[in-house]
Amino acid sequence: MKKDSIKYIAVVAMLTAISFVAVIAFKFVPPVAGILSYEPKDAVIAIAGFIFGPATALLIAALVSAIEMVTISATGIYGFIMNVVSTCAFALPAAFVYKKKRTRAGAVVGLCAGVLCMAAVMVLWNYLITPLYFQSVGQNVTREAVAGMLATVFLPFNLVKGGINAATAYLLYKPAVNALRRTGLVRERESAGKGRFGVVSTLIALAALATLVLLLLVLAKVI
Repeated sequence: MKKDSIKYIAVVAMLTAISFVAVIAFKFVPPVAGILSYEPKDAVIAIAGFIFGPATALLIAALVSAIEMVTISATGIYGFIMNVVSTCAFALPAAFVYKKKRTRAGAVVGLCAGVLCMAAVMVLWNYLITPLYFQSVGQNVTREAVAGMLATVFLPFNLVKGGINAATAYLLYKPAVNALRRTGLVRERESAGKGRFGVVSTLIALAALATLVLLLLVLAKVI
């Protein structure tokens, strides 16, 4: 096996493990409406997509969701499907855009596209899959009832969740990739993106992250 292949496998395994640990670490956040849980793994998987491209983001999304399904999740195959779809709808557009424009501006545009894409996609998938999940656990929640929650529960939650993960990915990408470069696990490819725009965009990301975390706590009725 080539040295680069070994490095790739090592990084993918590490990011998969970090994504899964992140899910466990945030189990203390109460679910919104009793069913929608915040998970920060999308931020880690978006970083993986920035480093290696969309295919790697898809691979890690599937791996982490499968591990969740057989270990800590009680939602079975329905949870697996929703996890993969949600993460891919966020991370893949971000990775595609960043692959074309490997700058801070490209990262911002890609992550914003990921948030909007994920929120839109999950409206459809919640409408299709959520009633089936409820039926599988013996709860009589109709598709019409779920449809009534799309604009008031599912869409706001996914926008807030996506925004938190986008801001987190943006803030952590450079430190993470620089650490991997120092170990020789990844190569230097994109521009450093230093200067005024980098400082301003970092401050905006920090402010957005703080605001969105507060919104998540409001949705979860913690505050």
